[in-house]
Amino acid sequence: MSVPTNSVPTRYSDTASKLNSVTDLMFLQSGLTELNSHSIYSDWCLTSNYALLTVSISIMEENVNLSKFSIVKNSEEKASFIKDVSSIIKNLDISNLSIINKLEDIVNTLALNIEHAWNKNLKLVNITRHSKSWWTEECNRFLGNYRTSRSLED
Repeated sequence: MSVPTNSVPTRYSDTASKLNSVTDLMFLQSGLTELNSHSIYSDWCLTSNYALLTVSISIMEENVNLSKFSIVKNSEEKASFIKDVSSIIKNLDISNLSIINKLEDIVNTLALNIEHAWNKNLKLVNITRHSKSWWTEECNRFLGNYRTSRSLED
């Protein structure tokens, strides 16, 4: 339940014979004491018969720092990882691939060596509220299209 900070009607009758009434409908999360009251603004109804109901929600700045292991784009670690993987692939023993067990061994060895190269080159990266984790290669492509054409459609 939300209690109004000012007890005034929320629905105003457009005919003189009917009384003004209170029709409040708000969807709020129950149990939050910060949201247990609302304000009614009868002077904000403009052409509507209903007054505007508002709730003030205080939003505190919160700095959530997350960390993850990654290889940073255009870093020395990325170059080293690519060099290591190239060397791993180049040095694979691909003789007797027609034997299923030999093929499985090669694939497993490849996976283990790439994982080792990854772990050797990864770096702890802090993700803050200023990071752009949502930015993708598709975003880069669309931005490039816009910069080339300067068209709002792009």
